[in-house]
Amino acid sequence: MSSKSKIIAAALLFLCALACKSQYELLLESNDSDAKYQAAFDYFSQGKYTKASQLFESLSVITGGSARDDTVQYYWGLSNYRAKDYLTAETNFERFIGNFPRSPFAESAEFLRLDCLFRGCHRYELDQTPTYKTITAISEYLMRHPDTEYRTVCDHMLDDLNGRLERKAYESAYLYYKMEDYLASRVALRNVLKDNAENRYREDILYYIAMSSYKYASMSVPAKQKERFLVFYDDYFNYIGEYPDTARSKELEKLYKKAKEKY
Repeated sequence: MSSKSKIIAAALLFLCALACKSQYELLLESNDSDAKYQAAFDYFSQGKYTKASQLFESLSVITGGSARDDTVQYYWGLSNYRAKDYLTAETNFERFIGNFPRSPFAESAEFLRLDCLFRGCHRYELDQTPTYKTITAISEYLMRHPDTEYRTVCDHMLDDLNGRLERKAYESAYLYYKMEDYLASRVALRNVLKDNAENRYREDILYYIAMSSYKYASMSVPAKQKERFLVFYDDYFNYIGEYPDTARSKELEKLYKKAKEKY
């Protein structure tokens, strides 16, 4: 093939490649900010959030410093949020808040960032570092915006996250009981209430504290039992003082009477 033929063939391939590109791909590579801006919102309104996000990201390079800058940046994050890419959206909104604290979109971006953080938190069994981070972020947001329209949602998120922490604390202590290490179980369960007396698993915790002390005393050598049953008596009265009418109180009462027959 002659050099002239090679040039023609290359040109034809190039033209073919251009022809094969979609309108979206051409827009993505274009520097026409008005066309990109309109198309990005068109894709967004059609629910094509991934395409909208890519266009807003591309636009952000062009519109930086312009009047459209905060709108483009906000909708870039919102597109990722709607596409359920919460990790990227959280990064978008965090950067937005830092760059545009006075934007009309600022409070909405703050809340949406919180929602992204919330969605990234783990089940109670797993590492709770993201949970602590999110609780702090929500609390700071509510301090800045005490009258926010998102107050109810934020309160719900805080309750959910605190519930995960409370359950993790309870389950971690209860594990000693399941392992039949009753002395460690009682100490760990009491520490849970020392850290948070209002733990929502308080009844379970008080019950297993009493059961731990009873079983620990029962398994002790006779010379130690009387002293250790006295601890159980205290734990028994602590439980029935708060929960006198439960099936568990009747169960503990039977154990109390059984112990009193001996000591």
